[in-house]
Amino acid sequence: MSRDVLGLLVGMALGFAGWFGGFGAFLLVAALGGLGYAAGRYTERGGDLRDLLVTGRERRQW
Repeated sequence: MSRDVLGLLVGMALGFAGWFGGFGAFLLVAALGGLGYAAGRYTERGGDLRDLLVTGRERRQW
């Protein structure tokens, strides 16, 4: 999927959230979208999500 189509879909999702849910829903969708983007970018560059979710003492060898 190209970046322009992805941007279109994100814009439409934010528009629907703002229209039907109000400004609070708009901010929630934008914040969760940003977190999803950051997690996807992190894993795309070779990171592991378990490193972000598990603290140092709780780490186990999988």
